[in-house]
Amino acid sequence: MNSDPNRCGAINYWLMKSEPEAFSIDDLKRKRREPWDGVRNYQARNFMRDGMHPGDRIFFYHSNCAVPGIVGIAEVATGAYPDPSQFDPQSKYFDPDSSRDNPRWMLVDVKFVRKLKRTISLDELKGHDALLAMPLLRKGNRLSVMPVGAAHWKYILTLE
Repeated sequence: MNSDPNRCGAINYWLMKSEPEAFSIDDLKRKRREPWDGVRNYQARNFMRDGMHPGDRIFFYHSNCAVPGIVGIAEVATGAYPDPSQFDPQSKYFDPDSSRDNPRWMLVDVKFVRKLKRTISLDELKGHDALLAMPLLRKGNRLSVMPVGAAHWKYILTLE
């Protein structure tokens, strides 16, 4: 359900990718809530900055691993705010061209909802004609943050 009392309308659905060695669904479960930092793609940033709102639901996706796929559900916990790593010269996400007055990179906090009963693999997703229009399944799409249509969200949950 939508946890933002100032927001009208339906929630949005998203997919966010993370390499499990860097940050896994188990890490999010343990921490309960975490800033989704380090996004350095303008389109992914725009999705977080302009499209994500507290209460939106997220498929947590493990990428660059033996079995890439959807492993859990999270929720957007905050609106977008400047990613502090862009200002830290010691961070691998440091951006010397970004300023505190005009930050280039934004993030949202995400909170754990639940792990899926099983991983729904990328190969399995590709095998369902009903999902072929998903941005995740488009050839060449490597975005770490992308929208998921409500119909696709509901369909994927039936696969669990």
